[in-house]
Amino acid sequence: RQSGRRYNLFLKRRLRIDKRHQSKDSIFFRDGVRRIDFVLSYVDDLNKEWEKKLERRKEFESNLQKAGLELETEDKKESEDGKICFVKIHAPWEVLITYAEVLNIKVPIKENDIPSMVENPLDCMLAPLRLPEKVMHPEPDYFTAPFSKEKQELYLINDESTFFSPSMRNRIVNYILTRCPYGTEEGKKKFGIKRLLNNGTYSAAYPLHDCQYWKKANDPNCDNERYTLYMEWARFLRFYKEQPLDLIRKYYGEKIGIYFAWLGFYTEMLFLAAVVGLICFLYGLFTMDENMSSKEICDPAIGGEIIMCPLCDRECEYWRLNTTCVSSEYSHLFDNVATLFFAIFMGIWVTLFLEFWKRRQARLKYEWDLVDFEEEQQQLQLRPEYEAKCTQKKKNPVTQEMEPYLPITSQAVRFCISGTTVLFWVSLIIASMIAVIVYRLAVYAAFASLMENTQTLQPISGLLTPQLATSVTASCLNFVVIMILNFLYERIAIWITDMEIPRTHMEYENRLTMKMFLFQFVNYYSSCFYVAFFKGKFVGYPGAYTYMFNRWRNEECDPAGCLIELTTQLTIVMAGKQIWGNIQEAIVPWICNWWGRRKARNNPENLYSRWEQDHDLQTFGALGLFYEYLEMVIQFGFITLFVASFPLAPLLALMNNILEIRVDSWKLTTQYRRPVAAKAHSIGVWQEILNGMAILSVVTNAFIVAFTSDMIPRLVYYYAYSENEDSPMSGYINNSLSVFQISDFPDRNKPKLNPENFVICRYRDYRYPPDHERRYLHTMQFWHILAAKLAFIIIMEHVVFIVKFFVAWMIPDVPADVKAKIKREKYLTQKILHEYELEKLKERLCQGDKRATEKEFIATEGRMELSRAM
Repeated sequence: RQSGRRYNLFLKRRLRIDKRHQSKDSIFFRDGVRRIDFVLSYVDDLNKEWEKKLERRKEFESNLQKAGLELETEDKKESEDGKICFVKIHAPWEVLITYAEVLNIKVPIKENDIPSMVENPLDCMLAPLRLPEKVMHPEPDYFTAPFSKEKQELYLINDESTFFSPSMRNRIVNYILTRCPYGTEEGKKKFGIKRLLNNGTYSAAYPLHDCQYWKKANDPNCDNERYTLYMEWARFLRFYKEQPLDLIRKYYGEKIGIYFAWLGFYTEMLFLAAVVGLICFLYGLFTMDENMSSKEICDPAIGGEIIMCPLCDRECEYWRLNTTCVSSEYSHLFDNVATLFFAIFMGIWVTLFLEFWKRRQARLKYEWDLVDFEEEQQQLQLRPEYEAKCTQKKKNPVTQEMEPYLPITSQAVRFCISGTTVLFWVSLIIASMIAVIVYRLAVYAAFASLMENTQTLQPISGLLTPQLATSVTASCLNFVVIMILNFLYERIAIWITDMEIPRTHMEYENRLTMKMFLFQFVNYYSSCFYVAFFKGKFVGYPGAYTYMFNRWRNEECDPAGCLIELTTQLTIVMAGKQIWGNIQEAIVPWICNWWGRRKARNNPENLYSRWEQDHDLQTFGALGLFYEYLEMVIQFGFITLFVASFPLAPLLALMNNILEIRVDSWKLTTQYRRPVAAKAHSIGVWQEILNGMAILSVVTNAFIVAFTSDMIPRLVYYYAYSENEDSPMSGYINNSLSVFQISDFPDRNKPKLNPENFVICRYRDYRYPPDHERRYLHTMQFWHILAAKLAFIIIMEHVVFIVKFFVAWMIPDVPADVKAKIKREKYLTQKILHEYELEKLKERLCQGDKRATEKEFIATEGRMELSRAM
């Protein structure tokens, strides 16, 4: 009964609004003329700080009106829960043109008359991938110039209400909101909407979506761009279509547009790497039966007669080499000649990707009017938090104005605390990795004993060896630890970056980026580095094993090599991260929105206003894109740093990214409030991180091929030690295993049981036999192989680096046609501006303006001639 009364009351309130003839989906004030550029919301409840918050709001809104903004308030009685008030903000023309000049916003002065690119003959083949022209290019191409209030008649102003796009309008209003004061507290001047959101004075601040995503708005003045984006871009069934980058840029701003442009380009380039990787994998698959090493291991007469030394002390038993038959066959899938080719190919692919992205980025900078984009206008402005917290002031040597600054002593203290915190968390990662290694060492004996004595596991004992079981469970445990540490560190990184009080937005993003990337680099890759470069390298030999903490015996590699374990580790961590990331990005926001709207479902959807519908959505914070870039850069590391161990990694990344583009677009269009538009002309510091990883990937892959795979020992045996001309690789397995006399085992290592009374056992190394005068010392073949490995690393690195730098030199960063267009546009823009000034001078001369002298007229005309000559 109570819910029925509530619904009737709610309906009456809504019907009152209906009488004003305003659609619930309207994005205008009640007069239907003034557009809503921003919305503030707050909960009006009588708590202990109610009066203080009310005073702040009055002062803040009064100052917004003094700045020229127009406000309209929706009383809490009109909201669904009867508690939330909404303040709608409109920026009139005078405010827009004032701050357009401050923010150096470029606006159209003439339609572009430069001919478009020559048609590609393959366009007809690519037609199924194309989107309609109206979606791809929602606006004509114009020559643009920075806005100036004094030259309004120069610009193509057909309609003042639509001259500035909604994204430009909300950017201007946000600029005012972040700098508007709201009073003095504790002797300090307080300002900015962010501080008011933090102290609970307002509960939300956001620009509006222009319509519902699943249907067009009833208002004919609405562009319905959100609906178009959803239908043409944000649905998974459109995964094969190109992205409407111009429309994304128009609706969300350049910063989000450049992210999706980069993600789309990265995905396109992954297609080539995925195809080559798949071919290399298929080569390994089709040549499995020809692999002499796995044949010898599986042969009962060879591998079945080779008795291997126990893999752990006391508890483990002697075992026959052919028990690793299946794993040795599978290791050939990734450890073959194609591995070397693919490692070199990926070193060159990375360079092509980065160089071609620079060219794509340069084209976008031209098309999106970012060529002369001043970083100072957007990124180098002082952060409001910096201005608020830094009470001391000094004169800026450039502007000669007093501005706040942070004393050097305060900076030093803050950096010391920050650096110590980061070092502590990196140490924590290393400690957790050591704990996982200890787990691997401690449970191996348990797995070996369990699989030996459990009859139900006998049928799969060939496939699920103790080594593989230990590796898989350790990888899963490591992944869980990674995600927990990652969750905790994200909060710590933001806290210590805030504590440092970076001066500008760019400094803040760069510092946070480096902290997060350093942590995640160590967090995600440390386990892969352990398996690739440390596991099985410092084992010792029977009777003289090396121990961790003098207690746990170091792990050995499988007789077929450690590469298959690196592949397992990489697959679990990479695939697990991608699956978990997509769950977090898609399902979590959807559940949060559903939970937030569960009460609202009692009433029809069409009774809710646009600002209420958007209020119920999730917030796409200032760091929203940061996490998207970080996720993709970590994935980039997986497919470059360790790709020699897993040629299918680019294919997994390609499939993930096809899904990622649609998940990101879907959540941005349907599950999040509209972000405030921001400008960016590049992917920023991420470009330098990608360049660094590209160089490091050459080194890591060279070391993986040399030290983790079995390729170099096989090649040395093939060319220097093989005795069978008809089958050069026969005898390799026997050659790669050294002999140990069981009677030489110390009591600490000696197995409890030896039921078959074995006299000798074999182990993976190149050492002299027990009857040699240099017993158990390294043979000359060991040093030959080590020299070959080092030589291979040097040769591979130099070859790949030479090719990389040659390719980078051959491919210019800016396409020739873009350079020509930029010069042409600058010339025409200057010509238009000069002609405008000349016309103004003529008018002043005709009107008898004494200040407009003949010399000034001649100088202006001369400047035009000089511009033409240039």
